[in-house]
Amino acid sequence: MVDFSFPIDGFISILDYLGTIAFAVTGASKAIAHKADIFGIIVLATVVGVGGGVTRDVIFGRFPTAFSDPIYVSLTVTVGVVMFFLFRRLQKQMNVWLVFDAVGLGVFSILGASIAHQVVGLEFLPMLFGGMITAIGGGILRDVFVREIPIVFVKEVYAIASIIGIVIFYAMLSSSIDTQVSSILGIAVATGIRLLAMKFNWNLPKVRES
Repeated sequence: MVDFSFPIDGFISILDYLGTIAFAVTGASKAIAHKADIFGIIVLATVVGVGGGVTRDVIFGRFPTAFSDPIYVSLTVTVGVVMFFLFRRLQKQMNVWLVFDAVGLGVFSILGASIAHQVVGLEFLPMLFGGMITAIGGGILRDVFVREIPIVFVKEVYAIASIIGIVIFYAMLSSSIDTQVSSILGIAVATGIRLLAMKFNWNLPKVRES
């Protein structure tokens, strides 16, 4: 959710909206896969699209941006309705939405870290937590809603991409590098790692059962 106290290019807001839409698409797709009706599809699209940001805002004592700015819920509801009627046609374009999902991961990671920075200052752990909960919170809620183990715990390089992007962002701010430059690089790193992980099927190691 965009709520910066410093000037930042308008394209970050556009990426934020695209990330919200892309996350909502993944939520709606999961609902459809579990045979949900149109209400369930809209609910899960909204949970994934804004759930991470709402959770972050509540934890940091802020009124959730998703409730004060109706554009976010409007986007997720629209996505839910469109997916209900056009899922079969859009299903062929899911790879495009996966790219947007990766962009959303990068954008939400840095937005969350930036908001934590506003609240507590340049403190690493709150920034890391704020960024991660914004980026992966919606996806965790999505999987819990459909009674699945959250995918970030069992498969794919997802949370790690978020963490690395936030670390880069924090390190650059600590070096007194311009906030806009730090934000753009952090987003690029998190997004790039996620895209590479999808392309080359990177997964974290697991315990081998005998």
